[in-house]
Amino acid sequence: MPVVETAALTQRFGATVALDRLDVAVPGGVTGLVGANGAGKTTLLYAVLGLRRPTSGSVRVLGLDPVADGSELRSLVGFAPERNVLPDEMRAIDFVRHLAEVRGLPRKEARTRASDALWLAGLGEERLRALGTMSTGQRQRVKLAQAIASDPRLVLLDEPTDGLDPVQRNEMLALIRQVSSEFGVDVIVSSHVLDEVEQVCDHVVAIDAGRLVASGALSDLVGDRSGLALELVEPADSPGAAAAVEAALAASGLKVRRDGLRLVVEGADHGELCDRVRDAVSEASAGLRRLDSRRHNLEDLFEDRAVEEMRA
Repeated sequence: MPVVETAALTQRFGATVALDRLDVAVPGGVTGLVGANGAGKTTLLYAVLGLRRPTSGSVRVLGLDPVADGSELRSLVGFAPERNVLPDEMRAIDFVRHLAEVRGLPRKEARTRASDALWLAGLGEERLRALGTMSTGQRQRVKLAQAIASDPRLVLLDEPTDGLDPVQRNEMLALIRQVSSEFGVDVIVSSHVLDEVEQVCDHVVAIDAGRLVASGALSDLVGDRSGLALELVEPADSPGAAAAVEAALAASGLKVRRDGLRLVVEGADHGELCDRVRDAVSEASAGLRRLDSRRHNLEDLFEDRAVEEMRA
């Protein structure tokens, strides 16, 4: 059974459509919810938590209706919001313990779980500090600790690496993977940083303007596909050379994206791609300024969607 499943899920705010008939099935493991800022990621998380009633359509989480079964569901789900909502005057241990109690744990057990969660998040020595004295990285770890302290079945993390430096980002991603792999907790990570999602997630749900772009296992969406990225030079007497190269490569059955004099080509093994690019560039009397190998990645999903919409 999917961890989260939506059917024609629609969320409107006046004339703005934040989610547009979204059909998604999120499996267990670590799933990346990706898209640009404003794509509808946080709106979807709020619908999953039952904090907003959908305009139309439905959502099921762990087999429950987030609105009708809200209290039961929120005892099974941990949530770390993007915004800085931590009370500055509270100690980390007290804050994490309090939220564990809110989710239904007895006071003594909640205190033990809070301490364990803070140690796991790398804040064992800092657990008695007031939240207002902590750095951005430490506060992000506190948000993760409170999300996992009540032993949830599902954890939702909204932009968990926001504001972190590269070292802190890698440490946070490692913690997320550890929570899932060692403790069997399903995790949904909402992020606009696509390379981070590729590092830590098993599955991906990509949305744009509230609509589904792609959904599936990361290995299926990205796989081991590779291509070439090239930058052309157009001679003064051949101003349409780049378009001619694009047309020749596309006519040979390759997948081509062009942005001015820059092209990305996929659809064959490396050697064959190089041969076809060489022939197309030569026949178009173009020059080649740069040629690089390029691995298919999540960004390509959104670029492909943009190309399809332009052609529609």
